[in-house]
Amino acid sequence: MATSRTDIEEYNRKRDFNKTSEPRGATGKSKGRLAYLIQKHAARRLHYDFRLELDGVLKSWAVTRGPSLDPEDKRLAVRTEDHPMDYGRFEGTIPAKEYGGGTVMLWDTGWWEPLEDAGPGLAEGKLKFRLHGERLTGRWTLVRMRPREREKRENWLLIKERDDIASEEGDKLLRSEMTSIVSGRTMEEIAAGEGARGKRVWHSGKSAKENVASGAVPAGQDKKKPARKTQSRLAAPRFIAPQLAKRVESAPAGDDWVSEVKFDGYRLLCAIGKGGVLCYTRNGHDWSEKFPDIAAALSTLPCRNALIDGEAIAEGEGSSFSALQEALATGTPISYFAFDLLTLDGTDLRKQPLLERKERLKELLSGHTGGTLRYSEHVRGHSQEVFRQLCRANQEGLIAKRADAAYRSGRSGGWLKVKCTRRQEFVVGGFSASDKRGRPFASLLLGTFEDEKLIYRGRVGTGFNERSMSELAGLFAKRARKSMPFAEVPKQFARGARWLRPDLVVEVDFAEFTDHGHIRHGVYEGLRRDKKAPDVALEGPSAPGSNDGSASPAPGKKKTPQRVKAMKTETRKSAQTAPKGKTGPVVAGVRISSHDRVIFKKPGLTKLDLAEYYERVAERFLAESRHRPVSLVRCPSGDIGDCFFQKHAGQGFPDSIGEIPIQESSGKTAKYMVLDAAEDIVAAVQMGTIEFHVWGARSDRLDRPDRMVFDLDPDAGLDFERVKAAASEMRQVLEAVGLQSLAMVTGGKGIHVIVPLQRRADFAEVKSFSRDLSQRLAAAAPERYTATMSKKKRKGRIFIDWLRNERGSTAIAPWSVRARPGAPVAVPVSWQELADLDAANSFSLAEAVDRAQAPDPWQEANSWRQSVTRHMLKAVAGENGK
Repeated sequence: MATSRTDIEEYNRKRDFNKTSEPRGATGKSKGRLAYLIQKHAARRLHYDFRLELDGVLKSWAVTRGPSLDPEDKRLAVRTEDHPMDYGRFEGTIPAKEYGGGTVMLWDTGWWEPLEDAGPGLAEGKLKFRLHGERLTGRWTLVRMRPREREKRENWLLIKERDDIASEEGDKLLRSEMTSIVSGRTMEEIAAGEGARGKRVWHSGKSAKENVASGAVPAGQDKKKPARKTQSRLAAPRFIAPQLAKRVESAPAGDDWVSEVKFDGYRLLCAIGKGGVLCYTRNGHDWSEKFPDIAAALSTLPCRNALIDGEAIAEGEGSSFSALQEALATGTPISYFAFDLLTLDGTDLRKQPLLERKERLKELLSGHTGGTLRYSEHVRGHSQEVFRQLCRANQEGLIAKRADAAYRSGRSGGWLKVKCTRRQEFVVGGFSASDKRGRPFASLLLGTFEDEKLIYRGRVGTGFNERSMSELAGLFAKRARKSMPFAEVPKQFARGARWLRPDLVVEVDFAEFTDHGHIRHGVYEGLRRDKKAPDVALEGPSAPGSNDGSASPAPGKKKTPQRVKAMKTETRKSAQTAPKGKTGPVVAGVRISSHDRVIFKKPGLTKLDLAEYYERVAERFLAESRHRPVSLVRCPSGDIGDCFFQKHAGQGFPDSIGEIPIQESSGKTAKYMVLDAAEDIVAAVQMGTIEFHVWGARSDRLDRPDRMVFDLDPDAGLDFERVKAAASEMRQVLEAVGLQSLAMVTGGKGIHVIVPLQRRADFAEVKSFSRDLSQRLAAAAPERYTATMSKKKRKGRIFIDWLRNERGSTAIAPWSVRARPGAPVAVPVSWQELADLDAANSFSLAEAVDRAQAPDPWQEANSWRQSVTRHMLKAVAGENGK
C-alpha cells in the first residue's frame, strides 16, 4: 500500500492536554487489519466523526448528518486533521471551551478493507472500501468535492454503494442505535461522567495509575468497591409556573430594559435531571413525547440538573403558531429557543438578576446550540427601535424584560409584550353550519371569559385546511350541547348555530376589534391545547412599567364619544405600520414568509425576488419541465453554502406540489415531485428551494426519455472558449450521426448540449448511445476530452458527462437559478448566441426575465422528429471497437 502524508502535529497543536483527557498525538503501527471507527460527537453541532486507519494514524472526516445506508444520500464529510491511533479508544467529554468541546461516544468500531490502493485514492480524492463494523458494513466510497473559490476546508461526500446492506431507510441505524458500542452508555450518561453501569469513565489519555486513583474502571469491567460518581445527575427540578408578560401598547424606554423577539409557539419549561428530560407546558402538562428532539438535545447539556424556560417554534416557514401546528403534525424540525435559566446544578437562580441568569444560560448552552437548541439573544435599551425593526421583519412582536429583575411566576410588570399584529386566544362556544359539501362548518363562534361569563367576540371562518377542519369536527362531536354558552350572541349569528361545551381554546390572528367588540378579519391559526379555557380573557394593554394590571376598557363596553374617537385614530395609525392577518406578500397564490431574507448578498436578492423571478418565467420553465419528476436543491436557512439535494417528496410540503409514485432500482416505490403550474414552483421556493433538477423523461412514460443531455464540464483553469469549441464539435458529431441538438449555458462553468427525442428508445439504449458517442469523441481527441469521471484523467480536459442519461438521473432545469454567488441562471440559447457569450454564468435574474419574454431560441425543435435508432447504436458502438 502506498503511503500518504500524515499531520499529527496539527492534532497536537489544537489541543491543551492539561485540560482535555484526549490522548496526545503520536504515529502508531498497524496491528494487522486496518482499524475503522465512528465517534458520535455532540460539539457545537452534533455530528459523526468517521475515522479510517492509514499510515499509522486515523484519517478523519466529520460527517454532519451521519452515515446513510441509502446510496441516493450523499452525506457531506468534512476532512479534519489526522488523529492518533489511541483516539480509537476515547469516549468521554471534552471541556466546553476546548477545541471540539462536547460529549464523545464510540458509536461503531471494526476494520476496513480498501478496494483500491488507498494512498493514491486518498490523494486523488476517491477512496473505495468495504467496512467490517459492528453496525456499519458493506461497500462505501469517499469522494472529494471540487473546492469553491476561497474555500479552505476539504469537503468530501460519504456514499453507500449498492449492495445487500443498502437500504432506502438511510438513517435507520442512527435512529435505532443510541448507545455506545463499547460501554452501552447513552450520550447523557457519558456527559454526566457515568461509566459502564454507572462507573466513572476510563480515559485513554490518562495512565492506568491516574485512572485507578480517580476511581475509574475500564468499560465493561467491575471493581470490588463501587466507583465514586462525579457530575452524576440530580433529580429533575420540579415544575415552576412560568413568568408571564403584560400586554402594552408601546415598548418601554431606557437601559433598564432588554428586548427579545416575541416567539409564537409553545412555551416549554424543560427540566433536566436523573431519568432524562421533561418538557412542561405553561400549565404543567408533560409534553415530552411531543418534542423528542428537544428533549434529546437538552439531555446532552453538561449539568447535574437544570430548569430552562423557552419556546418551541417552527422555523423556515416563518415562526407563526400555525407553522408549529403543521410541524407537529408532519414531524418536520422544531427548534427550542431558551431565554431563561431558573435552576442549575441544584441551585435556585430565580432571585438573581435576569442578565446574570441569561449569562449562566448562555454558558450552559455554549457548544451545544445551532440546530435544535438556540439561545435567545437580547438587546439592552433601544426597545422602541428594536420593536420597529421586528415589525418590519414581519415578526409577531417584542418581549421587554427588566434587566435586574428576579424571576416571578405569574403576570407582573417585569415582563412586557408589544405586538405588531393583534393575535390572541379565544374560546370556541359554537359554530355555524356549512351548506358546502364536505365542509363540516362555516365559521367558529368565539368568546373570552369576563367575570366568569363567556362574552361573545365574533366569528372566524378562514385559515382552515382539510386536516384542521377534520380535527375540529372530531372534537365538536364530543362537545355538543343544547343551550348557548355565551352570555349573549347577536340574533343573526345565533340563528342556526350549533352550541358546544366551551373548553376548546384556539388562536386567532385578526386586524382589530369593531366598535361592538367583535373580531374583524380573523384568521384561524390553530388549537391551543396548552391553555385552559377559563384562563382566556381579553388581552388589554396596560401602561408600561405599571404594576396595577389596569387595562383599557374591553371592546364592546360603553365608552364616551371622545374615547371611541381616540381609539379609532389609534387604530388607523397602527394599521399604517402593523401588518394585518398572516404576514408576507403573495406570489402566484403562495404567501412568502421571511420574504426579505437576503439569499444572495451580491447583488442583494431576497427570497421574494427569487419567488417573483420564477413567477415571471413560469411559462418558459414549465414548457421544458412540466410533468417531469423533479429534484430540489433547498437552502432553508437562506445560506447558499448550507444546502441539500432532495429528490423525494417530503412531509409538510404544500399540497400544490404534485407527487408521483416511482419504483426504484431496489424494487421499492418512493414518491417523487412534479411541477405543473407556477404555484408549484413558487411553493417550492417558499420551502427554501433555489435550484430545480429534472428527469429526462415525463411522468406518463418514465421508461422512455424525450431528451438526451451531454454535460460539458471543464477542468478548473480551462477558459470558456474551450468549452464553446467543445460544444460546437459535439454538435457536429451528433449531426454526422443524424441528430440535431440545442445549447444551454448551465449557470456554472459548462454547457449542456441537449438532443430532443421522440419517445421510441428506452433509457438503456439512450444511455448506451450517449456513452459510446462520448467515448468516441474522447478517443479521437484525448488531449481535450475525457469520458470518465476520474479526477486524475480530467486534468486539463473537458469531461463529457453522459451519465445524466440514466433512468433516475437529473440535469439542471432550463431557467433554473443556481445556488451560486451572483444568482446565475441556466438559460437556453441559440448556437449563434452561444458563439458570442463570454461565460456560462453571465445571465442574471433580470436578464433571464427579459429573455423569457423574447422569442424562444429552441422553438425550431418543436418540428424535429428524431430518435436514437438501432443503426445509430451500431454505428457508434462500431467506432469504439465493439
